[in-house]
Amino acid sequence: MSNNAKIPFLDLVAPHQELEQELLAVAKKAFETAGFIGGPMVEEFERDFAKFCDTRFCIGVNSGTDALRFALMAAGIEQGDVVVTVPHTFIATTEAISQAGAQIAFVDISEDTYTMDPAKLREYLENKCEFDAARGKLTEKASGRVVSAVVPVHLYGQTADMDPILELAEKYNLILIEDACQAHGAQYFSKKDGTWKKAGSMGLAAAFSFYPGKNLGACGEAGAITTNDEAMAKKMRMIRDHGQAKKYYHDMEGYNGRLDSIQAGWLSVKLRHLADWNESRRTLAHRYHKLFEDVKEGIIVPREAPWTKGVYHLYVIRVQDREALQTHLAEAGIGTGIHYPIPLHQQKAYGHLHYETGDFPVTERVASEIVSLPMFPQLMSSQQDQVVKRAKEFLAARAAASYSLSD
Repeated sequence: MSNNAKIPFLDLVAPHQELEQELLAVAKKAFETAGFIGGPMVEEFERDFAKFCDTRFCIGVNSGTDALRFALMAAGIEQGDVVVTVPHTFIATTEAISQAGAQIAFVDISEDTYTMDPAKLREYLENKCEFDAARGKLTEKASGRVVSAVVPVHLYGQTADMDPILELAEKYNLILIEDACQAHGAQYFSKKDGTWKKAGSMGLAAAFSFYPGKNLGACGEAGAITTNDEAMAKKMRMIRDHGQAKKYYHDMEGYNGRLDSIQAGWLSVKLRHLADWNESRRTLAHRYHKLFEDVKEGIIVPREAPWTKGVYHLYVIRVQDREALQTHLAEAGIGTGIHYPIPLHQQKAYGHLHYETGDFPVTERVASEIVSLPMFPQLMSSQQDQVVKRAKEFLAARAAASYSLSD
């Protein structure tokens, strides 16, 4: 694309053009063998993605939502149990919890990382719950329900602060399932273990989405679950395939949640490029940081915590009057996004949870200010320059207008 061309928020055309022959070869192979569901291509991808995530097992499924739902079910979440997560995430996180038969409880996020605040999780567990050491059960005081699991969300490509969250999960006998749907390849440095760990390798299991816009995206719907637990892996394979232990032998009721072979084959092709793509995203993110370095107020750029190596699924800034900024950028042919404008506790779908405005102030503040700028591996430096130039123009114009009003 030229300097004068529209700068998209996300370019899904270029990478598919670059890999066209490899991707078409996958489809041709499926047509020639009539292997459309399961089979060698799915098994190859599962093996390779497990290795990429430093886990023993990977179970391919048909979406990230099913990945999280099946993980919760296989972990033994019981009807009516409480699962704790954050209100600043896509609704798929909480849909999976509800559809697994559990109840949702929210804790606020950290303003630095936009991921689960371990201090807020501790506050909820210690002040709003009570632990029966004899039974090894944590109970929510208000509802009397058993709190059985916590789902930290690795958002925008940065991991949650896992050491303290894992410590709390262990202390209160909670199952921990990672929502890694935006964090393919992200890493976390565990001070406890003195080593870097991949997103998807730290909990009992983790859910990944391969929605086309993700860092590793399919050419349609797809997802996967990673785990180091062999019994969990076996159970999740059964759940995704109508509860079958083998064909027509059903040990339980399951779901039709399988990953098809063409999507798996395409994902295998793309997986070979993922590390380079992630590194490109990191380079672009750090260049954005540098370009915005002289902006002292008006824009808050992402802060990458020292314990994470983010993969920048999104480059999310915060600004007052974001609609005006989006309009200004759109007039220059620059695409933007908002992830996510309305916190889940304020959505109509969760009115029955009876949360109120002000219950999660960091989430509410962040949600009103965030804007996602163009971010994809093929983004050119000249395009970045234009994005930042136009954003600075907006700040200058707003500052001038403010000065004029106060004069």
